[in-house]
Amino acid sequence: MVSAYAELEERMRGRLGGRECLHVPSCRFGLYLALRHWCRPGGRVLMSPVNDDVIFFVVLAAGLRPVQAPLDPRDGSIDTAAVPESLWSGLSAVLTTNLYGNPDPAPELRARCDARGIPLLEDAAHAIGSTVGGRPVGTWGEASVFSLSKHTGAKTGGFLAFDDPALRDELTGARDELLHPARTTAELAYLVRPYAEATVRGLRLVKAAHATLRLLGQQEREEIRMPLRAGELKQALAAAPGLAPFHSWVRVDMHDYRLGPGPGRLRRTGRLLARLDATLAAHRAGTERLLASEWGGLDTGQSLFRVPLLVEDRNAAAAALARRRIVTGYLYDPPLDTYAGELFTDLSPAPEPASWFARHALPVDPRRAGEVIETLRAAGVRPVRYGDRG
Repeated sequence: MVSAYAELEERMRGRLGGRECLHVPSCRFGLYLALRHWCRPGGRVLMSPVNDDVIFFVVLAAGLRPVQAPLDPRDGSIDTAAVPESLWSGLSAVLTTNLYGNPDPAPELRARCDARGIPLLEDAAHAIGSTVGGRPVGTWGEASVFSLSKHTGAKTGGFLAFDDPALRDELTGARDELLHPARTTAELAYLVRPYAEATVRGLRLVKAAHATLRLLGQQEREEIRMPLRAGELKQALAAAPGLAPFHSWVRVDMHDYRLGPGPGRLRRTGRLLARLDATLAAHRAGTERLLASEWGGLDTGQSLFRVPLLVEDRNAAAAALARRRIVTGYLYDPPLDTYAGELFTDLSPAPEPASWFARHALPVDPRRAGEVIETLRAAGVRPVRYGDRG
């Protein structure tokens, strides 16, 4: 097991210029590990309101208070200049999102954190191939977390990357203490999942495909956001920090998020990670094509995981794509402050740009760029820009 971890970690270390890398079963698990190590319970963490609700619950599980940041409506990145000085002074950490692979302004955030002596933590789940300021995303903070469920398609695994090698033993011990032991049934389910999905999708049994994913704990939300369950959440907060009280929220769409991997899972992950550069090249080509379309709102040379097209009617556009069996995933609407309310989070000082972006962003897979463009044009989907009516 150690040697299998070491092989994966060495590959990722090479991508990050020698930064220490610790294999974790999921990005959300790695983020919890980072938050517990670098932040004291009771602290306040600046984060993006256009983010997966699972990440919000991970922050709460770590015993921390989320603080929602103002965003740039053009790309959903943190708008550093719009954060009031009074807000900076009360923070314990900053957590980036790098939404869809488009980087948050890490150099500016790094400078702000250094001035206040607080850690910068990078969620690089969508950004394994992205750069900012001439460096890979994930090399600016005290720690960063990566997902192997995204670009590689491994549906499992990730890395906690950090700059100080002296922390390795301590973080390894903390990881191992939180891990659940590998289970034969979970390993078999993981290994047969790609074949089950391919079969039902090849037969165009869409409902069966979704049922299969739900059975495997990979697709649970009926709406974009999972139910908040405010009464239960208040009880969980009283028991924070800890993963156990928040398990029913943190596990959503990934029941194996803290499960130790078996050898078959690690071997498959290694094979997919070895193909990452080819995958990133395909994402980059599709990204360029989509951003050159009438719905492209970004100016980036990144290999985006999903390209957020800016459309007037997001739901109608998603429905048009669905009719072509093009799934629109990774929607984060409404923003977290609207979703959770001030009982559970500090509200953004400037919420409208985030609300606008969440309402109009249509994240699509760049590898299907041609089909997406053809479908949206045939459906008459109109582009939109911030400041337009609506």
